[in-house]
Amino acid sequence: MGQAREVMDRLTAAVTAADSESLVGLYAKDAVAVTPDGGELHGRDDIVEYWRQMTQAIPDGTYESLHAYEVGDTAIDEGVFSGRNTGPIQLPDGRTLPATQKEIRIRGVDFATVDESGQIVDYRLYFDEMEFLGQLGLLPDEPS
Repeated sequence: MGQAREVMDRLTAAVTAADSESLVGLYAKDAVAVTPDGGELHGRDDIVEYWRQMTQAIPDGTYESLHAYEVGDTAIDEGVFSGRNTGPIQLPDGRTLPATQKEIRIRGVDFATVDESGQIVDYRLYFDEMEFLGQLGLLPDEPS
């Protein structure tokens, strides 16, 4: 196992434990992350805040790894994130929605590229945001 794989595994552990302190140490100060729901995030503080909001919304989240790879300085994971939405949901425009109390189970893929110091400099997360919102019951009913 190389450095990128070890860092990605620590990232997964920190997210599922809602451990913001560990997240701070995993990202470079000028890291960039791209997520379906948060868009492009610039800098460690914004990325850690993204994860804080996610773990606040789904504090008991678990991750089931389906595939884990490492190619050079990049780790790639495919897996399923599951949990119950028991905390507020922060919207990109700053508004907050109350918890739905619904269970979610979302399949996703993420990529983490690390630098020589072992910090994530580039992070990409992909999941079906419409499926996520649908499972939370936040999509309008389809017209008949």
